[in-house]
Amino acid sequence: MVTTLTTDRRNAIAQKLAEIREVQSFLIENEQRFLSECQDSEICDRLQDMLEDDQKNLGIVETTMTQYGVQSEPSGVVQRKITQLKENLNDSELNLYDKMVQFELLKHSQVMAGLVVHKAAQIVGADVEQAIAPLNVVNFENRAHQEQLKSLLEYVGTQELTGEQPKQGLWHRMQDAVAAMTGIAGSAVTQGSDKRDMDITDLIFMDHQKAKTLIREIEKSSDASQASEYFTQLYMDLLAHAKAEEETVYPTVRSFYGDENTQELYDEQAQLESTLNQMKACEINSSEFKSMLQQVKSMIGDHTRQEESTMFSSMRTNLSSEQREQIATQFKECKQRFQSENS
Repeated sequence: MVTTLTTDRRNAIAQKLAEIREVQSFLIENEQRFLSECQDSEICDRLQDMLEDDQKNLGIVETTMTQYGVQSEPSGVVQRKITQLKENLNDSELNLYDKMVQFELLKHSQVMAGLVVHKAAQIVGADVEQAIAPLNVVNFENRAHQEQLKSLLEYVGTQELTGEQPKQGLWHRMQDAVAAMTGIAGSAVTQGSDKRDMDITDLIFMDHQKAKTLIREIEKSSDASQASEYFTQLYMDLLAHAKAEEETVYPTVRSFYGDENTQELYDEQAQLESTLNQMKACEINSSEFKSMLQQVKSMIGDHTRQEESTMFSSMRTNLSSEQREQIATQFKECKQRFQSENS
């Protein structure tokens, strides 16, 4: 049953989004400070990656707020919390480890705020869920950052206590955990603080990353019900994505991308849908399901590589930024219509 949004509830979600934006800006400020204080090249490299993610994600948060349609300001509680944290992090008596502990807690609060907004959107209807859809990428990356920060804390803490780096393997375990969590390292969505509407290549890329992340979550989940929930989300996401591309993107690109290349994309998505439908009839823990999941993973990998390289390049060459933004609007509307019809 869909909940009717009262003005108070709608404003409460808007305020939570404003708080996420405020915290996102503060995260960036602290990462820049850590980089100026840190002397370890490995830690600096990881912090720099995180900073670039967070700068791009600030733009996505602002886009989400615009799509939601209600502007607000963060609560006094959050503003006071940030003021207090600024004072704590400016304390010269705190070492890098102590400051990063507080930073990790702040990142955790950002993860939870994003997840709460996501869950609220699922309850109140497809229109809100669609409006906050870009926030899902931010949520996934923040969860990945949590995994990074846990390992960074071990690394920094060990160095400060012993003067030496931890035993070999810790850094690799951190990178593996991040890869399994997100698949979004090195994101090509470089919006920064740009307030323009996303163009279609941004939206397609985010859909690709979410699908890859869900597959990783299914692969590593030991809980059948959780894996089933992830698969249901993957199934609906991929079908909505395919429907929107086939209605709004492929007809547009065919004239300059070529009949053969475009038809190949149509055919790949038809094959993918067929495999997904077969998987729906399988037990989630069965060898048949796992085998087909690997097929889906391979198909998505091939399909996304083609789109993100040759198709994206062709679109940027042949379509203006305004045209790509217009297609993005049509793409989102098509996905929303599909989600509403199949909810």
